[in-house]
Amino acid sequence: MQQINSHPVEELPLTLPAGLFGFEELKQWTLTGVPEEAPFLRLRAAEAPEVSFVALPPALAVADYQPDLLPSDVAALQLQNPAEAFVVNLVTLPASGQPTVNLKGPIVINRRARLGKQVVPANAAAYDVHHPLPVAS
Repeated sequence: MQQINSHPVEELPLTLPAGLFGFEELKQWTLTGVPEEAPFLRLRAAEAPEVSFVALPPALAVADYQPDLLPSDVAALQLQNPAEAFVVNLVTLPASGQPTVNLKGPIVINRRARLGKQVVPANAAAYDVHHPLPVAS
């Protein structure tokens, strides 16, 4: 899936060895982009398809988002250079109120290895777990 940065249409299978926060037991995931849902992506657990999250590339929420990865996260993701990394953030879509995006717990994906990890960046204090998303009118 070479077009993951420009909103993929096909599925990208991923392994998240540590799972997601609160879903540590789920290791196999699929990241999917659907044109009708652009710019949002879907992150779905392969072992439990009812577990699904809406995700968004962070540049669409915060232009200058730069999470500082810890060396241990870079090693766990087997990242050899920054171009291999793709970052998404989980979105909360409340029944009422403004949607938000979690900037404190991004999911970093090694596109080459199809390996991902939800991380807490070294500069997490600079970001909000419920950053408001602009709503189109």
